[in-house]
Amino acid sequence: MSLLHIITVPDPVLKQTAHSIENISAQIKQQAADMIETMYEAPGIGLAANQVGVLNRMFVMDTNYRKEKTSRNPIVMINPEIIWKSEDLSVMEEGCLSIPQQYADVERPKSVRVKYINLNGEIVEFVGEDLASHCIQHELDHLNGILFIDYLSRLKRNMILRKVEKMKKDGIIL
Repeated sequence: MSLLHIITVPDPVLKQTAHSIENISAQIKQQAADMIETMYEAPGIGLAANQVGVLNRMFVMDTNYRKEKTSRNPIVMINPEIIWKSEDLSVMEEGCLSIPQQYADVERPKSVRVKYINLNGEIVEFVGEDLASHCIQHELDHLNGILFIDYLSRLKRNMILRKVEKMKKDGIIL
C-alpha cells in the first residue's frame, strides 16, 4: 500500500464526473487499499477517487473512525447510486480533505439507501443515517464533480476558496 496525493481546490479534476468501473481488477483493489490508507493518514472519514486524481466511481469511508481511532471498519463503494433519500433533513458541519481546514454547515437528507458493488463484485445495499448519510452523499457528490462548498452562497464559497489559496501561498498546505 502507498499513500496517495490528495488534490486540493481549485484543481479541475475535482469538478469532473468520474466514469463507471467495469470490473474489479487487481488495480482497482490496490487503488481501494491505497485510498483507505490515505484516508486514515489524512485523517478523514471519506475519500473519493477524484480527490486522488483518478476519475473512476469509487469512494471509501469509515464514519466510525471519527469516534474510535483504534477501530477501523472501512467500506469501499464502487459505482455507488443513491436509490432512496429520506424526506427528513439534517444539517451537519462538513469539511473536505480537498478543501483543507475549512468547514461549513450543509443540509442533506438525514437518511439514504445506497446501492454499490463491493470489492468481491457483489451488489450491496446500505442504509446510512446522520453522519454516514452525509458522508455517502458528500463522497458521491465528489464522483459527480460537486464539492460541499457548491451548496453554500457564492460569498461563503469564495471566502473559503480565498482562505485555501492564502494557506497554499503561505506554505501551510501543499
